[in-house]
Amino acid sequence: MDEKAFSLRLAKLREKKGVSARDMSLSIGQNPGYINNIETGKSMPLLAGIFYICDYLGITPAEFFDDGSEDPARLKDLIGYLKQLDCEQLKNVTAIVKSLAKK
Repeated sequence: MDEKAFSLRLAKLREKKGVSARDMSLSIGQNPGYINNIETGKSMPLLAGIFYICDYLGITPAEFFDDGSEDPARLKDLIGYLKQLDCEQLKNVTAIVKSLAKK
């Protein structure tokens, strides 16, 4: 993932969470323009900043960089629920998901 893709991914995930760039910046202990500067490509976060951003979004860095998932936080929740199912329930859910994916 290059810098532009990182910036776009951050903006998309932040918007999905329904929070402004300013509020997110302040919530992670940064200046009000911190997230906006990243999203516009003016700056990039240090490694520690990436961890703060991911923590705020409720995802892991691996989930952040997995741009194949549009809503990694929701996917993470779903996986947690799936782990609680027994084999028969999991079989039924798999059939439902397969039918939805074909549409």
